Amino acid sequence: MNRLARTTLALLAAALLSAGAPAQPAAADDSLYQAFGGQPGLVRLMDDFMARLLADARMRPFFQDADAAALKKQLVLQFCEVSGGPCRRDGPTMKEAHDGMDITRGDFNALVEVLQDAMDAQGVPFRAQNRLLARLAPMHRDIVNTP
Repeated sequence: MNRLARTTLALLAAALLSAGAPAQPAAADDSLYQAFGGQPGLVRLMDDFMARLLADARMRPFFQDADAAALKKQLVLQFCEVSGGPCRRDGPTMKEAHDGMDITRGDFNALVEVLQDAMDAQGVPFRAQNRLLARLAPMHRDIVNTP
């Protein structure tokens, strides 16, 4: 299956699975967190993801001036929490963090594509990828702020 078809299917599955679901579900188990390799696996994933974001011409403008270390730390915490791990992220809401950044649906989808590339490179199973994307998908309502 080509990358565009795979991304479209993953986004569709995530949207269908998350319809009406809270952005950060109250998962009772940490099986998804473990599927990502726990904290060390999330740190490796975010190292890869950040490098790919800066290398991607579509994403670079959003991240080139960011404090990469602080952003990576927040992403690790967020993915840990969303995946059912023991972490709790504090700080601005997704809406507050992305306000004024002029993020379109296309930008959001491009970021998901880069994340999928990083997950593939880290050997994250496709099912675990889709489970995570389903939990992250509702955040698009707070991140996409430009038609």
